[in-house]
Amino acid sequence: MERYYRFCHQNIGKVARITDKTGRVHVGRIVRVSPNRVFIAPMIRRGATGYGYGYYGGWWGWGPVYGLGLGLIAGVALAGLFFW
Repeated sequence: MERYYRFCHQNIGKVARITDKTGRVHVGRIVRVSPNRVFIAPMIRRGATGYGYGYYGGWWGWGPVYGLGLGLIAGVALAGLFFW
């Protein structure tokens, strides 16, 4: 047990994935460590925005608007090349 205490104490402030005795997985930033407990601040998942066009779900909910705007600009530019 001393080994785990020292390891967690050295990594205070870092994100960790801890599996408890029942098999549940906890992910968060280590805030404090006692000899028999580890206190973590849970990581909040804000949704998977990914790296799609327009960063859908990002930029305060304007993702689809940016994607459509960029698509419109690119479409007009390409149409100008074809009909020149």
